[in-house]
Amino acid sequence: MLTAAGLAVALCQVAPAQQAAKAEKEGDALPDKVELSGFGGGSFFKQVDKGLGTKLVNGGAFGFRVTENFWKYVGLEQAFTYSANNVRFLSPPVAGAPNYDFGQRVYQYSLNPVFYFTERGSKVRPFLTVGASALDFAPTDSAKGWASNPLNASLNARGLGPNLNPGMNYGGGIKWHFTDNFGMRVDVRGLWSKNPTYKLMDSPNAGGLYIPRGNSLHGVQTTVGLTYYIGKKYVPPPPPPPPPPSSLAALNGGNLSAGSGTLCQNRAITVRANGVSDPAGRNITYKWTVNGQPTGGSTPELTFTPDKPGNYLVELEVSAPNEGSNPTRTAKANTLALNVQPYTPPTVTGCQAIPSALTYGQTAELNARGTGSACSTIGFQWTASEGSITNPTSAKAGFDSKSVRFEQGGKIQSKTVTVTAKVTDDRGASVSCNTNIKVDYTPTAIRFSDIIFGKGSARVNNCGKRILLEELAPKAADPDYEVVLVGHIDQDEVSKTKKASTLDMQRVANAYAVLTGGKGTCANLDKSRIKVDWVATEQVSDMQPGLCGTSARTTSKERAGSMVSTADQNRRVEVWLVPKGTKLPAAFKSAKEVDAKLLKKLACPK
Repeated sequence: MLTAAGLAVALCQVAPAQQAAKAEKEGDALPDKVELSGFGGGSFFKQVDKGLGTKLVNGGAFGFRVTENFWKYVGLEQAFTYSANNVRFLSPPVAGAPNYDFGQRVYQYSLNPVFYFTERGSKVRPFLTVGASALDFAPTDSAKGWASNPLNASLNARGLGPNLNPGMNYGGGIKWHFTDNFGMRVDVRGLWSKNPTYKLMDSPNAGGLYIPRGNSLHGVQTTVGLTYYIGKKYVPPPPPPPPPPSSLAALNGGNLSAGSGTLCQNRAITVRANGVSDPAGRNITYKWTVNGQPTGGSTPELTFTPDKPGNYLVELEVSAPNEGSNPTRTAKANTLALNVQPYTPPTVTGCQAIPSALTYGQTAELNARGTGSACSTIGFQWTASEGSITNPTSAKAGFDSKSVRFEQGGKIQSKTVTVTAKVTDDRGASVSCNTNIKVDYTPTAIRFSDIIFGKGSARVNNCGKRILLEELAPKAADPDYEVVLVGHIDQDEVSKTKKASTLDMQRVANAYAVLTGGKGTCANLDKSRIKVDWVATEQVSDMQPGLCGTSARTTSKERAGSMVSTADQNRRVEVWLVPKGTKLPAAFKSAKEVDAKLLKKLACPK
């Protein structure tokens, strides 16, 4: 008959065996069944906008937790938290009075189930939790003394005392298991509770402090802690030692492999023998053949370089010394068939530029088609005899003509640029193709400052002579340029009788004479290279007056840097250098001839 004592002994014998079997099946022996954690952080509460408006000031939070992980993914946790959050009234009890606050502490007791995302024993365990709390909101002794001080009797706070309120906490965190016994955890918890009244009045009174009842208090706690784990992982017993090998045991020839990827002509191939073993532990000899020919040495790897494409058969025979009448034992690995691909040099076709004719400053798209083989990779490199290349290592590149060099001056020019696409494979073989791009260069017209005249005057002053002789004449020496002069007059220079004014022509003639007079301070420019026009009051082009003397200044005061009046800027002659064969300025309507007698009379104007 089984007695109670016998039953207890039997259970004590069965329980460890069941636990061990369960631990072996589940993979652990409750390595973190119990956790002891100390933590610290901060507590943060929202204000209550009722009555005088109460706010628990943000403060520190400290405590400890005990967690029992009864199941793989669920545990039960008890916690105590101490936090210092002084009470602050956001409004005074009466207008003009100060805002009041007092010290208080929160003692929180919590019971929570914990729901894990990873099983017990994992190195990292994220979790969620929600549970019940009891929160003791307790004013400090100094706060009670302040409330009971007769000097503060008007606040009606003599009864200041603690509140014990039910609450709820919810949130989650992460646990890290550093070793079998130590770890760290981070928690973020939301808090909810009834707003404590601290036994103050709950409605307005004559200047006293009050907190309405029935309001909710919300807050957040963020903490970091260290954890000590009670328990250890299950370590299975070591397997029994294998029986001693028999000297007559069979030799294992293993199997052959050559890795992955394309096998190529003239590129080394390595074949490995896997799983070759001798149960007796004796030395093994390797004999390799490729297409029936002995190759390589007595090693577990064979490296050879095929000089032709096609199929190659690799075989391995292994042998080991033996005891008894048979001096050696041999075994063969599987035959490995290798398909070697041919290598071909790269090719390149289709070199072209779109467009193949450019105006200086434009760009073109470059294209080429390069091919390699299964046994090579190719790369592009574009070059140009002039200009610059963008994306030079791509099959599609670009050509920029802005850096093509042309002679300076007024000459219309063109160049043919050769662009080359070179394709090179990873074995160093290369091939190229070329295409040509024509770049046309048309120089632009040069505009100088306008020559400005005084009202009713056609005389070229010193400033105008500097423009014609010091700025224009040196550049006009280039025979590929033509000089263009366009004369203007202002509206107030037109005759009251509507008689046509000749001031615009006279101004052009004076400028023309300064350039061609050939004596004194005048230049001796070829007249055939000067084109003139005068357009009366028409002002098509913008004004670019030279900064020097005008009708508002005497000749003696003409100097560089003088200002030009708004009225004077219309009394002008435009001065241009235009490359031959290019478009004339918009202000130039038609070529006119300067009267020869007038030029002879002017000679070299002073």
